[in-house]
Amino acid sequence: MKITGWRTLKALHNWGRPIGDINGSLISGVTEIPFLVLETDEGICGIAPGGHADIERIFPAIEGEDPRAVTALYDRMLSWVFKSGHAGSVFGAIGVVDMALWDLKAKIANEPLWRHLGARQAFVPGYASGLDYPLSLDELVALHQRFAERGFTAFKLKGGLDVEQDLERLLAVRDVYRRNTAAPSVMIDVNESMSAKQAVRYVSRLERALDLSWIEEPVRRWDAAGHAAVRQQVHCAVATGENLTGIEQFEPLIRERAVDVLQAGMCWGITHFLRVANLAQAFSLPVSPVGYNTNPVAHAAAAIANHLSCEVQDLTFPTGVSVDQRIENGGIVLGNAPGLGISLDEAALAKPHAEGSWTVAQGPHVRPERAGLRLSLRTTENDTLRSGADKK
Repeated sequence: MKITGWRTLKALHNWGRPIGDINGSLISGVTEIPFLVLETDEGICGIAPGGHADIERIFPAIEGEDPRAVTALYDRMLSWVFKSGHAGSVFGAIGVVDMALWDLKAKIANEPLWRHLGARQAFVPGYASGLDYPLSLDELVALHQRFAERGFTAFKLKGGLDVEQDLERLLAVRDVYRRNTAAPSVMIDVNESMSAKQAVRYVSRLERALDLSWIEEPVRRWDAAGHAAVRQQVHCAVATGENLTGIEQFEPLIRERAVDVLQAGMCWGITHFLRVANLAQAFSLPVSPVGYNTNPVAHAAAAIANHLSCEVQDLTFPTGVSVDQRIENGGIVLGNAPGLGISLDEAALAKPHAEGSWTVAQGPHVRPERAGLRLSLRTTENDTLRSGADKK
């Protein structure tokens, strides 16, 4: 079997609500989801979601190759762009091709990918997370009531600009999940918006009112020393890693003892996630994949020993896309369809539709102005930076 070509199809995901984080919001709640269809000379196709605008740069590395050599082809794609760099959208394209290759490999074996990777069970524990920063408090509670109806006992909110408002939202949503457990797991994601001292003051305020499980991306992704400073002075775990594009970028976090939960973005592919998981296990750390449309990396999460919890960002899928999985009992139940279990209604996807995009000037990757000032104003004089000796 040989890889012969590729096609791109686009679907729209209507979230049914505004979505976003501290860096910006998409009020329409409609996003465009590209799907890669990787073709072979035997008519079997691999399907994967995610941006792959740079696929023409890497396709020569896999053209004519046997798709079953997935990990070797992953490294071949990385080597193909070594001199010009593999980060950013190039790494995204490599990740999407990687997922399509794994989809092909499992389809050839006529197995769901979770089974092909050696998982014993098809259930993947998860936590609810709705990209919910632009929602009002009432809208936020209503959203998480729908997650709670699916049995979730853990949740994560977006925050980082106003500590008192974030605390109010965390407490309100925590009460929603008390229908399922007396002690819901509570997490907050501030999307790299703080300095280390701001993050410590922020977490200290939250921890006086609730038991916080983790703070996610408190400082910039490359700031290992900053992550270490936060980790040493707060009680909750520090989670980060979703925006690192390559296994080598995790080394400073490990060296500085800067992280408690290693994360990997689903959009970067199956092989990247498995390598992050192996790295984490070597240092007795859990790993958690960050959510994406159709939850493709959940198949790999089911097959590793140190998986903690999988982010679930929505309860529906893009229009024209069917996925063989169910979201229930506080996680993802993967089906038995071969591969990733994704099927596309190409006739529906071919119909003209309005565009939906994250790539607008106001977000979500524009750092908010005056965020630090507002944090300073809304914290109290008692929110002082604890020293390592104080914590001990």
